[in-house]
Amino acid sequence: MNTLIRNIAPALLLLVAATSAQTVVAQTAPADAPASVLTVRVETAANTGKVMVVLYDSEAAYEGGAPVRGVELDIASGQSQAVIEGLAAGTYGIKAFHDVNGNGKMDTNPFGMPVEPYAFSNNAVGNMGPAKWDRAHFEVSGQTVQTLNLR
Repeated sequence: MNTLIRNIAPALLLLVAATSAQTVVAQTAPADAPASVLTVRVETAANTGKVMVVLYDSEAAYEGGAPVRGVELDIASGQSQAVIEGLAAGTYGIKAFHDVNGNGKMDTNPFGMPVEPYAFSNNAVGNMGPAKWDRAHFEVSGQTVQTLNLR
């Protein structure tokens, strides 16, 4: 699971920095192409803290590059979905974690295994690390919905 932390942590740090500075990296559809809309719904057992969601537009980015969008959902105030507008149609992947205690990071046990819920698009599951792109990627075109079950 140390691999999970290594692969998710940089993206989540970017997300926290972006949301705290009120800036988000955006990939928008070209002017002559219709924009797509992605709705990300999260299901989690805890009603505290925030869920950090990062969206990637390629395997290279998903495996260690920068996300194209970052969203922070305030679970404590009842927010359980985000709508991401203006996306170019294409292939995307999502990584997310639930910062249950609100300390701004994914907490781990002494062995580096996450102790807070996390999820990947398609609810893909990794083998001794994060879910790989081939399991997590999905197509966005027009109105698209991804529901993440954080566990």
